[in-house]
Formats: sequence, structure tokens, C-alpha cells
Amino acid sequence: MATTKSKYNVRKLEREDYQKGHLDLLAQLTTVGTVTAEQYEARWQELAGSPDYHVAVAEDTNTGSLAGTATLMIERKFIHGCSKVGHIEDVVVGQSARGQKLGRRLIDELIQVAAHAGCYKVILDCAEHNVAFYEKCGLTRREAQMVSQ
Repeated sequence: MATTKSKYNVRKLEREDYQKGHLDLLAQLTTVGTVTAEQYEARWQELAGSPDYHVAVAEDTNTGSLAGTATLMIERKFIHGCSKVGHIEDVVVGQSARGQKLGRRLIDELIQVAAHAGCYKVILDCAEHNVAFYEKCGLTRREAQMVSQ
């Protein structure tokens, strides 16, 4: 049986993603405000230089546009032997790409990045109506948070 290659490539955010709709995706999640290309470039430079910040995107290989994004921030701790905790934020899949497991692929990618960075757990806070989705991604409800260990 032949395998079907995904038309989506999950990768790290690139500076050119401003033109590929990164902010439009985020606007489907929350208020973005006005962000110029220069502001985007400056923030991208800042984040690209940080080992504690990873923005994953899902790019449609047919159109070159972005279909999803999610962010991992790594918190350096004194507890647990000066370990680290990953925090996943700003998860969004574009309306036209939903239902294709892109959200799960983005979450899986960030959990792998966190594990590789030495995080002992990953925390994701979400709205109540999103709990079932994140449980399907392997996260579990822990008090008021979703956690993967």
C-alpha cells in the first residue's frame, strides 16, 4: 500500500513567514494588532537568537502559505535540579486546514523539542472547550493545566 505524503511541512518559524500569513493565523486566535514588517523582523531576530523559544509552523507545500503555528517557551528552574519546563502557547490551525491533524503535529513537534531541551514536563493552559483536543494529543488534565511528562 502506498503512503500518501502530507502536503504540510512542520518546521521552525522563518523570517519570510511574515509574508506567508503567520500574523493572519495568529489573528484567528487572538488580537494581533498592527505589526509592521520591520517590527516582525526585529522580533523574529530576537526569538531566533534564543535557545528558550521555538515557534513551529505548518506550511502548505502546495501554496507556500502557513496553515498552523504553535509556540514553545522554555522556563529555566532552580527546582528539580535546575531543570526546565516547557510552556506551549499560541496554538492555532487555520480555518481551512482544520481536521487534518495539524494541531496534533504541531503539539508533537514542540513536545519533542522540549524533551530534547531537557524539560521534565510541558504545560499548556487552554480554554475548557479545547480540553478534549489536547487530551487527544496525549496531554492530561492536572488541576487547571494540561501537562505532559
